Amino acid sequence: MSKIIKDAKIISKAKYQKDLSELQHFELHDVISAAFLSTIADNWKKSKERHISGRCAYYFSAEFLVGRLVFNNLAAKELLNDVENELKELGTSLDILEGTEDAALGNGGLGRLAACFLDSAATLNKPLMGYGIRYKYGLFKQEISDGFQIEQVDDWTRYGDPWSSRHEDEAVRVDFKGMSVRAVPYDMPVVGFRTDNVGTLRLWQSEALEPFDFEMFNEQKYDKSVSLKNRAEDISRVLYPNDDTNEGKKLRLKQQYFFSSASLQDIIRNYKKYHGTDFTQFADFVTVQLNDTHPVISIPELIRLLTENEGLDFDAAFDIAKNVFNYTNHTVMQEALEKWDLKIIRDTVPQVVDIIKKLDKKLKKELAKTGLSKSDAEKIYIIQDKRVHMAYLAVFCSKYVNGVAEIHTEILKNSVLKSWYEVYPEKFQNKTNGITQRRWLYLCNPELAALITELLGTDSWIKNLDKLHNLTKFADDKAVIERFAKIKQEKKNQLARFINTKDGISVNPDTVFDIQIKRLHEYKRQLLNILAILELYFEIKEGTLTDFTPTTFIFGAKSAPGYARAKGIIKLINEVAKLIEKDDKVSKYIKVVFIKDYNVSYAEKLVAAADVSEQISTAGTEASGTGNMKLMLNGAVTLGTFDGANIEIVREAGEENNYIFGATVEKIEDIKDRYNPKEYYEKDKRIKRVLDSLIDGTLNDGNTKIFKELYTSLLEGASWHEPDHYFLLLDFDDYVKTKIRVNNDCKDKTAFYRKCWLNMCNAGKFSSDRTIKEYCKDIWHI
Repeated sequence: MSKIIKDAKIISKAKYQKDLSELQHFELHDVISAAFLSTIADNWKKSKERHISGRCAYYFSAEFLVGRLVFNNLAAKELLNDVENELKELGTSLDILEGTEDAALGNGGLGRLAACFLDSAATLNKPLMGYGIRYKYGLFKQEISDGFQIEQVDDWTRYGDPWSSRHEDEAVRVDFKGMSVRAVPYDMPVVGFRTDNVGTLRLWQSEALEPFDFEMFNEQKYDKSVSLKNRAEDISRVLYPNDDTNEGKKLRLKQQYFFSSASLQDIIRNYKKYHGTDFTQFADFVTVQLNDTHPVISIPELIRLLTENEGLDFDAAFDIAKNVFNYTNHTVMQEALEKWDLKIIRDTVPQVVDIIKKLDKKLKKELAKTGLSKSDAEKIYIIQDKRVHMAYLAVFCSKYVNGVAEIHTEILKNSVLKSWYEVYPEKFQNKTNGITQRRWLYLCNPELAALITELLGTDSWIKNLDKLHNLTKFADDKAVIERFAKIKQEKKNQLARFINTKDGISVNPDTVFDIQIKRLHEYKRQLLNILAILELYFEIKEGTLTDFTPTTFIFGAKSAPGYARAKGIIKLINEVAKLIEKDDKVSKYIKVVFIKDYNVSYAEKLVAAADVSEQISTAGTEASGTGNMKLMLNGAVTLGTFDGANIEIVREAGEENNYIFGATVEKIEDIKDRYNPKEYYEKDKRIKRVLDSLIDGTLNDGNTKIFKELYTSLLEGASWHEPDHYFLLLDFDDYVKTKIRVNNDCKDKTAFYRKCWLNMCNAGKFSSDRTIKEYCKDIWHI
């Protein structure tokens, strides 16, 4: 019997007075986690000390979408099968842990990328530590009622949090205007694969300095007695609180400052412990990666901590900051490049306002020496119209700035941050995103992993994904492609059973699985997908589209709670699903499924079962994408635009093995000023009928008028955007034709799965191991 099971039996008896076979899912999760942690405790402590005593990179991120850790950690130590077999002998199974909560401390790709990076660094023995917020509640749990998204509280710790350890003695104080809070750290282990190295993700929880006012309580003023406690806990209560009011904006800023300040205080404390108070070496031991603009408030905060607490002058602290910070940009959209009103900063964290003003003054002096025209210089000042541009603050005060895909970085250099690139070209780099193959193939698709290992004669690909390229020689081996197809079929069978259990929807696993899974946003164009499916419905119904390969179109997405239009798109997807389901003729060929509460654990099942990966964002809007990589790695073809990492995927796997459609960045740039979507509506009867179906009673929006709003947004626009600002109608014809071409190609399963195989074989570049090696070499100098 393994040590983990022996220890688990002891813990089970001591804590729950039960045998392992009697435990509920959360109890089994608790005892297995505790037993596992005891096996890595010594190595974790040694790794942490080794990391923070030498040069270490610190990854600041508002999101860490780690998902379920129990399976991943057991797999990292190659214990998953042994533990499962032993548990079965004892009358239970890891399968019951499907009921265990995901740690949904992120919204999508930004947070999942951060988690993949930590995994890769731990496996590669690189000193990287994550810092973020321990949100009391995750993003939210999504229910679907009458086709509409309903948000419910995601109380992910209600059964406890066995993977986190609280470090009371390392709590720090964070000050805001009118209040101060304790930032209490909780550490999660990041277990490397086939190494004793263990990384650390440190998440801060906000708590009151005093639990409650005892005097007020005695006076029976119960609400007032805990008001300070509640205000403190609000800071780490919810990921991305609604910020359409000033109070909401202040809470978001508090969140950002809270974890930034706490993390920097922690880093400074450790630096002093190992290196003393000579801060001239600080940048030799500390490098901080700012994951998007959320932690950029760290820059003035570090300068404040060094000047106020450590006695440095402003210029010395500024020079240190410029050599410590690096900034990753994740968006080209202006609305996502955070800008804070100076008044809100002054009303929330007034201690950094003067520092920000000094930084803006320094920038103006530097720009005056560059030869940049005054008008161009004014466009990149940090403070404009009494607003602080956080991306500009980040670029100015960072050593390096990187985009996350080749096309994204070029757009930054040529458009979004063009003037910055002209002045500071040496700062700019590209670091194409990646994913960890440990979770996204080895763990989630053991059947395919076993075939890969057998054909390669080694499992070294688990730490070196480039090895997959050696499998291209099997592309024309019919026996291998047949085995690959059988594995895909088994994963589809598994997914169909899971959807039926979790969502109560019956899915035919013998159909083509066409999957679009990602955050719901207009630029990701789930609306284009469902409108194209609606057109396929009309063509099959009227008999102009015949011999259509039966296909299940699967959507998984969450909309931000306040994003009415995105919620309308979810309703539309579900209404089209109902329309098709009740049509006896069309339902033989098409089924539309919207799965609820899409998360990391659901994604593991979806990516393994997909035939077609929908990556259809408007060219020039998706920075990179990582879902495209996960689907590619598991052998799906990409149906997509030349956007984000799709371009690099097609380059690696071959355009002939994927399905690219739509306008390029260059075409959109050329046409955007004269683009009139009404012309497409009036000239193309297919576009007219799918859009008219939004308003003619074909589809029911529950009297919300949201379908009319979608219709109007495409043809007339709104106060804040031009009509069809993501060019759905421009790409509609090419998209529908390409969708049908994919469908026709699926008839020849051997030829189609050959394409899928070659995608998998050429996914090596998209390992986050490669990305982390590049960060270590080019940015962090580790």
